[in-house]
Amino acid sequence: MDFLLECIGFPPDMDPAALAALVRAEGEPVAWRGPGGEHLRLPLADGLELRLDREDDQEHVTLLPHYAETSRLRVAVESAARVPDSPHDALLVGWAAPPVPGEERAPAPGAYRLATWITDARRLPRRLPSGHVLAVSVAGFALTLDYVGPNNGGADPSVLERRRGFACAPLGGDDDPGGCADVSARVRAVRHLRNARTHAPVDVLEVDAPERPLHLFVSPWQLEQDDLPAPRPGYRVEGTFLFTGRVAGGLPRPARTRKHFG
Repeated sequence: MDFLLECIGFPPDMDPAALAALVRAEGEPVAWRGPGGEHLRLPLADGLELRLDREDDQEHVTLLPHYAETSRLRVAVESAARVPDSPHDALLVGWAAPPVPGEERAPAPGAYRLATWITDARRLPRRLPSGHVLAVSVAGFALTLDYVGPNNGGADPSVLERRRGFACAPLGGDDDPGGCADVSARVRAVRHLRNARTHAPVDVLEVDAPERPLHLFVSPWQLEQDDLPAPRPGYRVEGTFLFTGRVAGGLPRPARTRKHFG
C-alpha cells in the first residue's frame, strides 16, 4: 500500500507508526464510521485526507488515502458487498454512467463497469435492488502505472485504438484486491495541491470519462522509479487504480409502515 500513500504526498521512507501517531494526535472523527475502534481523518489539502481505521477486535491499523470528491457519478448497482473485518465499508460493483430512465437499457453506449469501495456503508440499506442507481463520489489512487505519455503513443495498432478513448476494467481474479480496475484515460487537466504535513506536491489528474470526468492520483516517486514523465493535459495515463469514495445520493426511501389501531 506504499504507492497509495505516496499518491497523496507521503514519501516512501515515511514511518507508518509515526504517521498513525500523528493521525491519532491531530485527526478528526469520520462520519458514518464507528462507534467502536478508531476511525479518524487527517486533512492534508483541499479535499485530500489521510484515513486511519482500526476495529475494536483488531490490532493492526489501516492507513489509506481519501479524496472528498464533490461531483457525483451515477452507478447502476450489481452488488454491494459488506466486508466482515471492515463493517463500515462496502465493495460496490456496477455500471457507471448508465442510461437515463426511459432510454436504452444498460449497458448503454459509454457505460462502463466500475468497482469501488464505499466508506460510508452504514448509509446503505441491508438489501439494495439490482440495477438501482446510486450517486457516488469516488476517486482513484494508482497501485501500478504502465504508461504515461502522449495520447497516441505506441506503434501497435491495437494499442493506438485503445488509446483513443476511455477504458476501465475491474479486476476479477480471486487473488485480486477489491475495488481495483485497470484504467486507460486521457488527462484533460491537472490541479496542483501540496501536502500540508510533508509539503510534497500532489497532483489531481482530471481524466476524460463518460458522463463526467474522474479524478486520479499517482505517486511521483513511482513515476521517477519507472522513468515515466509527469502527467500533463493531453497525455494518457494507464495503470491499476484503487477506487474509493462515498454515497452522494440515490438511496432508497425507507418503506412506509402502516399503523393499526383497535
